[in-house]
Amino acid sequence: MNYTAEAPALWTPAFAELDDCQLSSDHCVVRAQHYFVKGLIEIPVIGGDEVFSWGVWVSLSRDSFSRAANLWDRPGREAEEAYFGWLTTDLPVYSPTTLNPKTNVHTRPVGALPCVELEPTDHPLAVEQRTGITPDRVREIAAAVLHSSSGEQR
Repeated sequence: MNYTAEAPALWTPAFAELDDCQLSSDHCVVRAQHYFVKGLIEIPVIGGDEVFSWGVWVSLSRDSFSRAANLWDRPGREAEEAYFGWLTTDLPVYSPTTLNPKTNVHTRPVGALPCVELEPTDHPLAVEQRTGITPDRVREIAAAVLHSSSGEQR
């Protein structure tokens, strides 16, 4: 019920060798100019209590990234205002691309990835986040992701 991207779309394996680049399971910095946090786009599954989620990367401003990183392990961080960001994960089952929609990143308690809320547009991903998906759609996504090299099942 969860698929996740290992890195933002901008990341390449060559960056791992550079001093001004870093990739962890939750944070990413590219060339000391681009800052990313990992979060979840949660989509309710219609007819049940389950939630399908995409593990995605969101680009934040330097100030927002610094603030989020400073509070990452601090209890009470969920009281933070949402951070504005841009989705930087290309999810293989959507057209048009999921690169660069506007988002709000809502921090949750320590140990939980932030919730990524998409701007309410007519993009299929934003519509699904608002209205939910059927179990058949979950199976369709699973089949597509399992046959794609860009997704990692969790």
